[in-house]
Amino acid sequence: MLRQIITWFFVALLPLAGAVGCAPVVQSGREIDIPIVTAPDDESVRPAIERALNLTFHGRKLTLRDNAAWQIMHGALAFKQNLTVERENGEAVRVIEYLLQGGRMKGWEFEAGDMFPSVGRRGLRAILEEGSKIGQGHPDQWLGYLSDCGLLPGTTIRYGTEQFTVEDYLRQIEWDVPRNLTQEYSWTLMALTAYHPTSYEWTASDGHKWSIGRLMDIEAEHELESSACGGTHRLVGLTLALNRHLAKGGVLEGPWKAADDKIQESLRRAREWQNPDGSLSANYFSRPGHSPDLAQALGTTGHTLEFAVLATTSSEFKQPWIRNAASRLCELFVKTREIPIECGALYHAANSLVIYYKRAYNQDWTPDLKAPQSK
Repeated sequence: MLRQIITWFFVALLPLAGAVGCAPVVQSGREIDIPIVTAPDDESVRPAIERALNLTFHGRKLTLRDNAAWQIMHGALAFKQNLTVERENGEAVRVIEYLLQGGRMKGWEFEAGDMFPSVGRRGLRAILEEGSKIGQGHPDQWLGYLSDCGLLPGTTIRYGTEQFTVEDYLRQIEWDVPRNLTQEYSWTLMALTAYHPTSYEWTASDGHKWSIGRLMDIEAEHELESSACGGTHRLVGLTLALNRHLAKGGVLEGPWKAADDKIQESLRRAREWQNPDGSLSANYFSRPGHSPDLAQALGTTGHTLEFAVLATTSSEFKQPWIRNAASRLCELFVKTREIPIECGALYHAANSLVIYYKRAYNQDWTPDLKAPQSK
């Protein structure tokens, strides 16, 4: 009897999965004819990645009716300005363009910020709903993801009856840095280093001098195990900032050396604790671990691989363990194609393959518009 009750409970929850996670794949009985890779090499991984990403882009449908900003913005992280969503009237729109033009969706909540006399403009502040799976769940999460979509500082953002720019949004984030009481600056670093040199300094609302280097110091001091998604978000923020610092001739000292030490130790653990099937530890960077749950394996492997493909040097990126992880992740995308997957796990995993594709084949992945919208 107990087993029947438990079974009924989980079956009853399935229709709700699209509202809090991602909608199931649309089935049409057709399949992209690319074999799953089990013994990867450079040539075999490429079609496997293309298959996995096309399955996700075409099969996992996001709608303004069933999904909220938290799910949709994770989709934009992976697919950038290519991501489309379905409006209430059934029309498909590119979501970044839709939002910049003043489109609304659940959880996409902002307010006019402070007036900055030096420029004669108000800032734009995203409303923080800490821990939310509807709105912005982490400080500066939205601009962190938008900054990865190629938006220029002067890009217009309409909200309600007012018009702002990305630069207005960025200026408010800088001013509000002291309001971040949890000192979670992962997405702040993503945004600031996308638009400023890593030597950038500013005065915030507390009247004190802040700098990107100071944020790096704070982030590097945090324990990964107690951080969101095993600390992978902190590592991605640190890695993106460090990569941009070194690309502009920055020196590996002070906060930059501390960040690099943390990054290198995390890469070592990810590599040493890789499972025989290619998946990465289900316990991230705290200890080895293998999960028989395919959805969990996709989430942990995807989050960790996203960090690894950003953090490895050219020679390290070509090591077999990276390729094996990407190959296993492609298998997991195929094996989970018919079940709902939580959007954070799904789209961070997809983003890891998008980044891998760019590095391995020196071109951006773009959706195959001729691919069947199916499994």
